Amino acid sequence: MRRVFRATIKVQYKSCAKRYYNTSDRTTLTPTGFEHASTIQRLSGHHFTSGELTRPVNANTFPVYSPAFDPSSSRPVGFAARGDSHDVQKSIQSSLAAFSKNIQSNPAPNSTPSNSWRQLLPLQRSRILLACAEALSLHSEELAQITTLETGKAIRTESRIESSLISDVFRYYSGLTSELKGTTLPFNPLTSVTFTQREPLGVIGAIIPWNAPLLLFALKIAPALATGNTVVLKSAEEAPFGVLRIAEILGAVNNNHSSVPAPLKNFPGVLNVISGYGEECGQPLVMNNDVKKVSFTGSVDTGRIIASLAGKRLIPTTLELGGKSPMIVCSSADLNRAVDGAIASMRFTRQGQSCTAASRIFVHKNLISDFVAALETKLNKLVIGDPFSTSTDIGTIISKSQYTKIQAYINEAKNLPGVSIKFCSQLPDQNSGLNGYYLRPVIITNVKKDARVAKEEIFGPVTCIFEWEDFDRVLADANDTEFGLSASVWTKDLKEALRATQGLEAGIVQVNQNMLVQPNLPVGGWKTSGLGREGSLETVGRLRDWDEREVWRRLEDFGI
Repeated sequence: MRRVFRATIKVQYKSCAKRYYNTSDRTTLTPTGFEHASTIQRLSGHHFTSGELTRPVNANTFPVYSPAFDPSSSRPVGFAARGDSHDVQKSIQSSLAAFSKNIQSNPAPNSTPSNSWRQLLPLQRSRILLACAEALSLHSEELAQITTLETGKAIRTESRIESSLISDVFRYYSGLTSELKGTTLPFNPLTSVTFTQREPLGVIGAIIPWNAPLLLFALKIAPALATGNTVVLKSAEEAPFGVLRIAEILGAVNNNHSSVPAPLKNFPGVLNVISGYGEECGQPLVMNNDVKKVSFTGSVDTGRIIASLAGKRLIPTTLELGGKSPMIVCSSADLNRAVDGAIASMRFTRQGQSCTAASRIFVHKNLISDFVAALETKLNKLVIGDPFSTSTDIGTIISKSQYTKIQAYINEAKNLPGVSIKFCSQLPDQNSGLNGYYLRPVIITNVKKDARVAKEEIFGPVTCIFEWEDFDRVLADANDTEFGLSASVWTKDLKEALRATQGLEAGIVQVNQNMLVQPNLPVGGWKTSGLGREGSLETVGRLRDWDEREVWRRLEDFGI
């Protein structure tokens, strides 16, 4: 399934302002002006289980460092609960109980809800999800600040946008609870009635990465809850606090840290959030027999492991994995619009840390010189700096290991014959007090298409630009990859647009637009970029958040 969209992309540029950090000798560090240090302290060392913050069974924790400031310091910003199989089992049992207990045989439409989430009427679940959306809207700025602290993403260009979207996701799915309809099937109308009915699966296991934790939380939780399931979600090791705070806002039984009552407080166990490392926490979640579906977003290698583990139990799995997305710029394209599109498509404001980043840009020979020059000029205007400053466009890389990996790709490309590498914008001044993992946007030209930097997912601010002349050839080059997550074509020629949307091998194909984010758009990949779709009404079934049962009823059994 694919979707084609057309829209204008606008990119704004602003100047930089300095910001300094409190680096006094303490156990943990927080940036000066960060308003939610007490929240991080309170969440530290906890999971969210059965409607409350809980300590891990083994009492173990691991440090969480902010890439935004002084990451070389031995002082973290907080400590996350280091969950293991015991915590996973505890959370799953909590979700299983919330899913199945106290089922009422004939609930009244306006009755007080039972404690069974699956038994709620669609209208009741709709009202609760709508209340979730409203509660998240009230905490949007808080969640944006926590995300910036954890991930180093610029608060103006990234974190605030992400935090504003999650309420839209819950609001969208609140309207879909009554749309999960079965069908009647022709058999023998004189003797029987045959129909299908959709039922929730049970406990869903969800695992998310660090690059867009709030949005991916919403995209996994909202559809599962809307369809009557309960969820155990494992957060990313690098970004555990934002999603833990969402769980508290939505589900705390005793909610003393929010301006509104928790919408899910009467249903403890419907949503459980745990943190930990993959082998210790993620693997037991996938392998547990009470988990009826797994939804994972992350790397291809980890996705293969999860698919293998889930396959042994023959349970449905949704995988949204890596990408090396092509962007094709045709000779008829609007140059300025295409350049702005490249900046947005490459997620440069997120340091290129996106599976849909347009890291392979194919530009027609008539435009390539002007395109590269214009792209360099506009990237030079972007401000790299303190992610908490509203003057900053680009924040930091997530970690030292990721920073080192990206640098290795760049250094390898430098040694390739004939390759041209342009470094854009400027790193923060050495006297600014900003010591995060900052990288400049990188444009690589005159590189062969089979070079590692041109074929492998880098997950950093590095894009390769290629010249093309023949349309059939460029389509083949764009498809010459193991990935198939996203692609775009930029043209004023309708025939070229239609040929590209039919010929590009990607789950998302867009025209004169890239990465329009809306809750009703299905997202998913082809080839090694994943299995299944997330988002939209028509993909709820493909997500397998429900099961379909065929029912036969003999009419004579009812005196008919």
